[in-house]
Amino acid sequence: MLGYDHAGRDKGNADKIAKTLEAHDTDTQAMIEHLQTLPSYSGKVGTMGFCLGGGLAYRAAINPAISATSCFYATDIHSGITPSHAGNESLTRTGEIRGALHMSRGTQAPHTPPEGRATVHKNLVEKKVNFTWHEFNGVHAFMRDEGERYDAELQLLGYQMAIGMFRRCLV
Repeated sequence: MLGYDHAGRDKGNADKIAKTLEAHDTDTQAMIEHLQTLPSYSGKVGTMGFCLGGGLAYRAAINPAISATSCFYATDIHSGITPSHAGNESLTRTGEIRGALHMSRGTQAPHTPPEGRATVHKNLVEKKVNFTWHEFNGVHAFMRDEGERYDAELQLLGYQMAIGMFRRCLV
C-alpha cells in the first residue's frame, strides 16, 4: 500500500514504468483463474481502478473474461507510457474490449489533457466498445476521501454509476 504523499507518488510512478503491460496481463489472468476456483464464483468478473489503477482496469478489460470495468480518472491510456511490446499498447487493443466499460474523470485533472481524453473517447467509439463516459467539473482523485481534492457528491455519484453497471452486468 503506497501512501498519499510524495514518496508514495514517486514509488508508484517508478513502478508503472518498471512493469510491462504484458506482465499486467499475466496478473489479470492469474486473478481470473483464482476467482474461478472459488465456490462463490458466479462466472462473471468485474474490475475497477483509480488513476494508474484505472488505466490498468482498462487494460484488464481487454481480457475476454472481464464482463464489466469501471475506470476513474484513468491515466496513461493515451500516452502509452507504460512499457509494452510494439502494437500491444492498451489504446491499440481497445477493440478487444467485450464487456461494459464505464469511464469517469474530472475535467480539471492535468494527468490526461483534453487531447488525450479525446483520443481515448474517439477510439472507443470507432472500435464500437459498449461504454459510458462521464466528465465532471472536478479535479483528479476527487473520490479519494482525504485531502482537499475530495468531493463527496462526485464520489457518491461515481460509486452509484459503477455499482449500477456492476449490478446490470455481473449479477
